[in-house]
Amino acid sequence: MVQLTNALLLAVAGLTSAQNTPGSYGPGSSPFPAFSGDPFKKYSLSANGINASFIPYGARITNLYVKDKNDTYQDIVLGYDNGTQYLKDTETNHTYFGPIVGRYANRIKNGTFTIDGQTSHIPENEHGGEDTLHGGFVGYDQQNWTIASHTGNSITFVFYDAAQSGFPGDVLNVATYTLTDAPAWISRLVSIPLNEATPIMLANHVYWNLGAFVDEEAVYVLNNTLYMPYADRIIDIDGIEVPTGAINITNGTAYDFTKPGKTIGKDLFTLENSSGTGGVGYDNAFILDRPRYSNPEDPELEVLRMWAPSTGIQMSLSSNQQGLQIYTCDGQNGTIPVKSGQQHLTNTTYVEQFGCIVIETQDWIDGINQPQWGRDQWQIYTPTSEPAVNYAKYQFSVVE
Repeated sequence: MVQLTNALLLAVAGLTSAQNTPGSYGPGSSPFPAFSGDPFKKYSLSANGINASFIPYGARITNLYVKDKNDTYQDIVLGYDNGTQYLKDTETNHTYFGPIVGRYANRIKNGTFTIDGQTSHIPENEHGGEDTLHGGFVGYDQQNWTIASHTGNSITFVFYDAAQSGFPGDVLNVATYTLTDAPAWISRLVSIPLNEATPIMLANHVYWNLGAFVDEEAVYVLNNTLYMPYADRIIDIDGIEVPTGAINITNGTAYDFTKPGKTIGKDLFTLENSSGTGGVGYDNAFILDRPRYSNPEDPELEVLRMWAPSTGIQMSLSSNQQGLQIYTCDGQNGTIPVKSGQQHLTNTTYVEQFGCIVIETQDWIDGINQPQWGRDQWQIYTPTSEPAVNYAKYQFSVVE
């Protein structure tokens, strides 16, 4: 059972007297009476060997500093120096730098799904209206989350989703971010449906560059090693990156990262239409063939390891999810400058194609429209089911 903080309980109690009109809470608003302050203000956390900053807008991470092989702190996530730039980004590029995406991360074919005979339609915001991405035109990344708790090493954000964007029912979402002395960043996303069955699939949408742009090679992630020991299968997609229903084996293909030591760029340029029609690069949903709720019942099980030679920084990812969406920033084009603290080169450094990688811990993309996969247990939640919980632990070390 999820235990709510006193602040969260008070916030929920405040909702009982509020008028909850489905879909009435758009970007920049919140039904929580306690919400106040600047949604773009950075809140800092720290622990031994790690510090990070977050803003309420999208409950997003804006900075994450860990030590490199020279014992120097490096910021290894992409974003902006000024919090208000994230709003401008939403209105222009909409890169999804660092937020929670939802209520349903990734893509929904035709923006529709059916639960218990009831069909819901979510506005299609991608590919000319052929699919829905990250919850539609106004997803969780555009919401001003309420801060329920903030300590030296932890912060908890809350967002009450009152049936927004056409999703059925109300959902209470609680995101707790904690830094530990490992050093590690732990993300725990808990979603509680209150009155109807609904699909839920939240994810952190962090753009990583473990090389922190410290040299010419680190401008790209192509020489980073990527290891996903359980990624034996991959979901087949069509020209607009929506699942076809087929599932392919990764063994012996360009998608095989099941053995240590392979670089991201080793097979990348051999790919054709890998990230949609004409796309070259990875933007794919890998299936993790590992136990989830069977022995060993271990959310600490390492599902990914990545290392950047320029800094020596290694990241180990543990999660309770059974899928990883990997995106190698194929769509970046060198027009967005990196943050001032990441400007290590003589000339201003920009986010180039293949200059970063997004790693989303989530369930199988569009599983709500693929009943043959049997994913309802991990994608459809009700007022009487367990809450949806996305747990991820990013632990950092130095390997020279």
